[in-house]
Amino acid sequence: MTTTATDQAPGAAEPTPEDLDVASVTARHFGLAVLALAMGGFAIGTTEFVTMGLLPQIADGVAVSIPTGGHLISAYAVGVVVGAPVLAFMGARLPRRALLVALMAAFAVGNAVSALATSYEQLMLARFAAGLPHGAYFGVASLVAASMARPSRKGRAVAQVMLGLSVANVLGVPAATLLGQELGWRAAFWAAAGLALVTLALVVWFVPSCPGDAEASGRRELAAFRVPQVWLTLLAGAVGFGGMFAVYSYIAPVVTDVGGLGERSVPIFLLAFGLGMVAGTGLAGIMADWSIFRSLIIGGSGMAATMLAFWVAAPHGWAALPVVFLITTLGSVLVVNLQLRLMDVAGDAQTLGAALNHASLNIANALGAWLGGIVIAAGWGLRAPALVGLGLSLAGVAILLVSARLHVRGNAVTSA
Repeated sequence: MTTTATDQAPGAAEPTPEDLDVASVTARHFGLAVLALAMGGFAIGTTEFVTMGLLPQIADGVAVSIPTGGHLISAYAVGVVVGAPVLAFMGARLPRRALLVALMAAFAVGNAVSALATSYEQLMLARFAAGLPHGAYFGVASLVAASMARPSRKGRAVAQVMLGLSVANVLGVPAATLLGQELGWRAAFWAAAGLALVTLALVVWFVPSCPGDAEASGRRELAAFRVPQVWLTLLAGAVGFGGMFAVYSYIAPVVTDVGGLGERSVPIFLLAFGLGMVAGTGLAGIMADWSIFRSLIIGGSGMAATMLAFWVAAPHGWAALPVVFLITTLGSVLVVNLQLRLMDVAGDAQTLGAALNHASLNIANALGAWLGGIVIAAGWGLRAPALVGLGLSLAGVAILLVSARLHVRGNAVTSA
């Protein structure tokens, strides 16, 4: 269906996930097909977030400071930002299963090169390359999942793909962090490359053949950028979700140096991040059925409150653990609903619109890690990124409120 900015009501009349117009595809084993797609999310989530858990070891391994090492997180995020629109744009007409396989193969290579890097500069380039397939994979996988699901369960199917990213933070990231602590940080990237190859095989075996969009054209895909609500949604994600990454990027030194806990406690905090993501992803699907827009406001406002709580709790060691859980619970509510909103407001530019969410979220990744590193390097302390996160979360909510205001104004003009 073709939509305009004024069609997206932030109130009772707004579209629900089942209104998304995605061509249907039949899967012989729907559960296994979704599992295969979610496995890609698991692989991506493992490599994206394990860098935070191993940041001190990686920084030491390539002979840089922790704030400088934080730029490796930003390099991956910039790769996502560049790759998501470019690869989605180039691949919109390609068969979607084949595109998913190619993206996972490129992801495996990027992580293998990361494991082989011998200098900071080489690792920066390798992390950038590993990030390139990230956004396009999630965008295409979301469209494939929605196409396989019943109309009333399209939103939940998309959430199930995103669940792979969440589960990675429960199992993949803590396990890879422990692996990196025991065998060296390179082992974590080798593990991510292996997970990518497993995903590739599962997609080939279980995901049905899915045609690309034969009517896709450069003009039609780029038309999404002429919709103000697309830009506002992207900006809300890029700014508002940056708050979580300002905290998450430096969680390891905060836990050990501020909280006074041992190095072995870091995986436990990463596990809390992951459990929050799983809980938030499940909650997001339920909330989306109620109201996508209101869910965005609740997620963003709640993140702001938990950032302040983390700043207060960080010096008290284990007291910060439940706060970490709440940060990612609310953050996941934000992420899933941003994905659903973008898939709708992008209109006919389905592939590009679906992929752009992850470009936006990884701008947030880069922005949060960068600003967090700046305030630490300025001598404001390891807790300072939490206050950066508070400001970014509030700014994201403000952008969403502007979006709602423009929508109401557009409806008034239409009905006049």
